[in-house]
Formats: sequence, C-alpha cells, structure tokens
Amino acid sequence: MTALGVYCETCGKPLAENEHAVCEQRREINPPRYCRECRRRMVVQILPTGWSARCSAHGAIEG
Repeated sequence: MTALGVYCETCGKPLAENEHAVCEQRREINPPRYCRECRRRMVVQILPTGWSARCSAHGAIEG
C-alpha cells in the first residue's frame, strides 16, 4: 500500500500479514475505512468534492 502505517486502511489487517493487491485497487476508488495506526474503524463522509475520514484517536484525513 502507498500509505505508511501498521494496518491496511481498506481491510484493517496488518500490512505484513497479507497480500493487499486487491485492497490497493479498491483504495483508488474508495476512501479508507480503518485507521492505519490503530486499526479502529473510522467515520467516513463522502462529499461531491472528495471525502474525509476521522479516527477517534489519530484525527482526520481528507482526499
């Protein structure tokens, strides 16, 4: 995956554990669902101009 962190933002599994080629393809069209630092499910809001995702512990990211 292109993002740094311990967990996959798409499936929530550890990056070192599985092959994430499918997750990387999904990431091109879908916003992240899991925090890459703590694996918590994020609150995602999709807008006409993009998206925002917020982890309760690590804050928000936008795309």
